[in-house]
Amino acid sequence: MPEFKGFDPDCLKFLRELEANNNRDWFQANKQRYETLVLEPALDFIATMAPHIHKLSDRFEAIPKRTGGSLMRVYRDTRFGKDKTPYKTNIGIQFRHELGKDVHAPGYYMHMDPGECFVGVGMWHPESAALASVRNRIVEKPEEWRRATRGKSFRDVYAREGDSLKRPPRGFDAEHKYIDDLKRKDHIAVTRFSQTEVTSPEFVRSIAKRFKAGTPFMAFLCAACGVGY
Repeated sequence: MPEFKGFDPDCLKFLRELEANNNRDWFQANKQRYETLVLEPALDFIATMAPHIHKLSDRFEAIPKRTGGSLMRVYRDTRFGKDKTPYKTNIGIQFRHELGKDVHAPGYYMHMDPGECFVGVGMWHPESAALASVRNRIVEKPEEWRRATRGKSFRDVYAREGDSLKRPPRGFDAEHKYIDDLKRKDHIAVTRFSQTEVTSPEFVRSIAKRFKAGTPFMAFLCAACGVGY
């Protein structure tokens, strides 16, 4: 099994420098540092996480590839946003469901940047059909939803975040016990960790433990979307 002993402390330092010098000339001049401090250790982290992910569920994938795998691209898509800086200044790693084509599917996520480090589980900006399926299952399985989101092991680790509607969604009872959950447009749960943790030899186990606490929530979302967990 691959062994990952933590990110080099200079990894976050590099991302901080990239944030201050987010242009192609600087990146090309420092590309070897990117490879050594960010890309290669991120791929090692993914490879070492693989057995932990598969222990949670064999439906989720840990793919240590430079492109097309679990590591999100450093190159930003600048076509539609106002921010035209060419590079992402964070490490984003998503362990996707085998049937998930993009970040809208249920997934496990790890994020590192100089300002914030966090783990996330769930569905960010799900498509309308998937969101409707989650809402319907909350109504149909309220006790299962309570266990998934109010259980102690989950609440001790995670806080749910994301956007919500101002009004109840059409067709749902405004007086429903879980109306605040039915209003949600995102079904994500987040827990933060310190920058010092990323350099620890125990970092992989720490992230795996956090992911495990999200199991009931992830299983509920997968069932709602009609995919196995």
